Amino acid sequence: MPKSSSRSATRMGCEGKRDERASLYDEVTSRIVSELEAGRFPWVQPWGKVEGLGINAPPGLPRNAVTARPYSGVNILILWCAVIESGWPSQGWLTFRQAREAGGCVRKGERGVTVVYADRFIPKGEAERATRDGDEARAIPFLKRFTVFNVAQCNGLPADLGSDPVPLAESEIVPVAGELIAASGVEFRVGGDKAYYAPGADFVAVPPQAAFFDPVNWHRTAFHELCHATGHAQRLNRDMTNPFGSKDYAREELIAEMGSAFLCAALGIVPTVRHADYLGAWLDVLREDSRAIFRAASAASKAADWLLSRHREAESARADERIAA
Repeated sequence: MPKSSSRSATRMGCEGKRDERASLYDEVTSRIVSELEAGRFPWVQPWGKVEGLGINAPPGLPRNAVTARPYSGVNILILWCAVIESGWPSQGWLTFRQAREAGGCVRKGERGVTVVYADRFIPKGEAERATRDGDEARAIPFLKRFTVFNVAQCNGLPADLGSDPVPLAESEIVPVAGELIAASGVEFRVGGDKAYYAPGADFVAVPPQAAFFDPVNWHRTAFHELCHATGHAQRLNRDMTNPFGSKDYAREELIAEMGSAFLCAALGIVPTVRHADYLGAWLDVLREDSRAIFRAASAASKAADWLLSRHREAESARADERIAA
């Protein structure tokens, strides 16, 4: 009887965790779908004016105000939505405990924002089984939620805590974007009248800058296509063989769309929507699978990070050369 009871309790516990994860996936997806149905794109809307307040949040990825570590994946969308909804002028966030440890406090009555942490772990029993059987241990995914507060919801924090980076001046966008394109190592062709990534030949093509009314849109478009290019087998290895009009094609477009926005924000460039015509297809994908936005946002973060890491490496190499000279 005790063993039977224990197994039952374990099973109920596992089912409870699965139900909690499903509820969290549904909750976040429902929020994103509602935004899209209203014609608002969570990956660009923080830079629209807040009605009645006239506040513009600075372009940048949401980050922990104490560690300066940027949030990633679906948490970017969650926190950007919160910034625009409440009119907060900062992208800095921290937990209740971090606010106290920094010498401040969350103001009484303030409500936090729920973000999620996804990872995998290997139970002790599974590790022992794998060692015994001589095969690979199976990791179990888990999803945990926790609450953060914007620095604008706090009092008494140090003045320099969570300060937002200064957006790039228009004159700086061209050289920075050019450096990132070059650092990517992706073959980049300028010409023709269409922007696209060719998976088979592995190159990006973008029309000349003169074809764009606003020069910065040339760079935003280039970033979108470069995010597609990160999916190549020798980079992040996403499936790039999806036929046009398929749901997998729409998923890849969603990854590139968000990846470009994340990339722009990280560089201090205001993101915009590049392919709003896919809205209907994206809604179909998200309504069908509550985990789709989590997967797409995660892949978008990885795409942006892949490009940013090479940009940082190139910057570091140039700095070393200047010192050596």
